[in-house]
Amino acid sequence: MGNKEKGSAAERELLHMLWREGFACVRVAGSGSTTELSCDLIAGKKTRKYAIECKTCKESKRYLNSEQIQELLKFSEILGLSPIVAVKFNHKGWWFIEPEKLENTGKGLAISAEDISEKGISFENFVLK
Repeated sequence: MGNKEKGSAAERELLHMLWREGFACVRVAGSGSTTELSCDLIAGKKTRKYAIECKTCKESKRYLNSEQIQELLKFSEILGLSPIVAVKFNHKGWWFIEPEKLENTGKGLAISAEDISEKGISFENFVLK
């Protein structure tokens, strides 16, 4: 399975997990392959609505493209959604982090498996929030 297929599978996994927890959730067709602003998932309940950028990581640190996160912020602002990055580290499950809490490396953005516990919120706590 290639990276694109793995990413799509991860997005579908998170989509189904959110539905099971009472969130309405849809995948955005063409996200990552269009020149228009977008995100991977749009999810929400009555008072909580999110534009979600999904990432998976086999390593201990996930690097992100600053432009992609800027597009997420702009897209979220246009629709009045809260931007959030969902990261799945191997053996840690899904975690959510606000874009402004990502580490600026000078070349882009990053989050480590170690820091996500401090700066982010686990899936279990995110759905209870």
